[in-house]
Amino acid sequence: MRSQIVHLPEEPEIQPEINIVPMIDVIFVVLIFFILSSLFLTRSEGLPVNLPGAATSENQLQQHTLTLTITSGGDLQLGNEAAALESLAEQVQARRVGDRPLLMIIRADKEVQHGRVIEVMDRLRQVPNLELAIATIPEAAPAAP
Repeated sequence: MRSQIVHLPEEPEIQPEINIVPMIDVIFVVLIFFILSSLFLTRSEGLPVNLPGAATSENQLQQHTLTLTITSGGDLQLGNEAAALESLAEQVQARRVGDRPLLMIIRADKEVQHGRVIEVMDRLRQVPNLELAIATIPEAAPAAP
């Protein structure tokens, strides 16, 4: 009996490789998540109102601020929540962080009656360590003669 040797072709050795395409997809998804979530971190100033203009307005840069919006109908909104004039001082105290000074920015529509703004300011003066500011739209300063 004759033995025959069968020669099989050698299989080429496959080099291991890392496929980074799925990793890039995951990184893009995470990047999109952070971009979209950062859009919701913008500071909300309350309801849109028509602010009066003032040529001498200044930006108030203080750490701890809270916005109170008075709509043209006289409704109050503290930050993003509805507020009542009777409990305004308590609502502001509840949002206070420690004993730090608080700057309350009043954004009153220019159609709001002056008496309503005074009522709100009178209630806010009952809160200790509170400073008041009235929001305006900066106007161009008049040219010097």
